[in-house]
Amino acid sequence: MADIAFLLLIFFLAATTMDSDTGLMRQLPAIPDPNVPQDINKINDRNILEVKVNKDNLLLVEGQLTEFSQLREIAHNFILNANDSPNMPEKEVVNLPYFGDVAVTKAVISLQNDIGTKYGVYIAVQNELIAARAKLRDDLARQEFGMPYERLDEDRKGAIDDFFQVPISEAEPKRIGEN
Repeated sequence: MADIAFLLLIFFLAATTMDSDTGLMRQLPAIPDPNVPQDINKINDRNILEVKVNKDNLLLVEGQLTEFSQLREIAHNFILNANDSPNMPEKEVVNLPYFGDVAVTKAVISLQNDIGTKYGVYIAVQNELIAARAKLRDDLARQEFGMPYERLDEDRKGAIDDFFQVPISEAEPKRIGEN
């Protein structure tokens, strides 16, 4: 009996697959230099899209209650700022490989969750924000290079990443709606 149990144990160990951990790919920001005044790092308010999720898993974009289905389009339009609207993100002219001198956005997406936000809602919001940025990158790749972003070589991907380099800043979770 012990031999059979041992063989079954070995069989199940060999035949079972282990799921790998999943998570979000994020690069933490660099530690600020204490010798540099913090006012230099101040971001103009028009360049920040504030996204908050409260304890009831309701989405607030710029303080307005918003449906999850609208988040991707709102983020897309905010980052793109196609009409150079004065209440949308500023643009800065930079020289990029493959593009030359182009105006790139200074947009930043600020995400803050309530302590009670469900993890699935947090991931859904992250997915929508990342999908908006990914769509912009894919559209630019198709427009400039005639192929999807995923099929580009690393140099061209890097140039497009620099074109739409939109950080998603995550604030420490707190109780949203309380002081």
